[in-house]
Amino acid sequence: MKIINLSPEPNDAEIRRSIKPVISYPIDNLPVFDATFYKTASKKMNLIESIIIPPRDAKTFEVPAGHFFRIISKEGPQVGDLNLWNKNNIDERFFSGKTRALYGTHVSTGDRLYSNLPFLRPMATITHDSLDWYGYDDDGGSVHDVIGTRCDPYTHIALNNEEYHYCCHSNLCRALSKQQQKPINEIEHHVHDVLNVFMCTGFTKDTHQYFMKASPVRPDDFIEFFAEIDLLCGLSACPGGDCSSSHSSDAAKCYPLQVDIFQPAEGALSQWTPEAQNKYSRNHGSS
Repeated sequence: MKIINLSPEPNDAEIRRSIKPVISYPIDNLPVFDATFYKTASKKMNLIESIIIPPRDAKTFEVPAGHFFRIISKEGPQVGDLNLWNKNNIDERFFSGKTRALYGTHVSTGDRLYSNLPFLRPMATITHDSLDWYGYDDDGGSVHDVIGTRCDPYTHIALNNEEYHYCCHSNLCRALSKQQQKPINEIEHHVHDVLNVFMCTGFTKDTHQYFMKASPVRPDDFIEFFAEIDLLCGLSACPGGDCSSSHSSDAAKCYPLQVDIFQPAEGALSQWTPEAQNKYSRNHGSS
């Protein structure tokens, strides 16, 4: 938290602090979000599957490349933790850290969710967000973060000295274990840092600690994605409910989430091709 200062401040401290920042990863050369393309592709799309994610639980679902899916609030304010894998190779998965480095701490319409190294390519594009009006509030909070990891039983026992088995990490482990038909201890390492759907978060202004506050999501709000590759998705309905006060317990009021998967009309994607893997040679300077 950098609130304990044991070292003396140098004479030029203010000069060092006053140096202007630069953006680490300018995105000027990335493809520009083509709102017209995605809007046209979504016209007359057909609902092909609906999945209900029970409170304090998770499910997996598949979204073919070139399809849309929505995560929808149905009964009350509820946060969801989203994992993405390449359906054909789950070693390729969502890379929240690089997505954050490219687009910022929170994502919304037009942002793309990138996969891990060495694949590094867009897995999905956010094409609609009914909460994109929220922006950043006076606390510095915003919605749909790629900052936090996911609530997990390891951190919970470290902080509270008790076991809790329905954290989002555990929920996603059970769901992926079932889908892959493998024991949890063989599959757990594939569960990764999430997109915190509908979660309102930020950093405190004094200690710069990660905070959460009541989600602004309401019934029928949704976030929509376009699958740029064949996806296997995992979604947990967080035990923290709207994350207004706690998580990793049964104390919060929780609600189910709904996932709808859509197929575009025939011919709508005639000019589109799935994203290819990263073009880097993987030479790494070796001879």
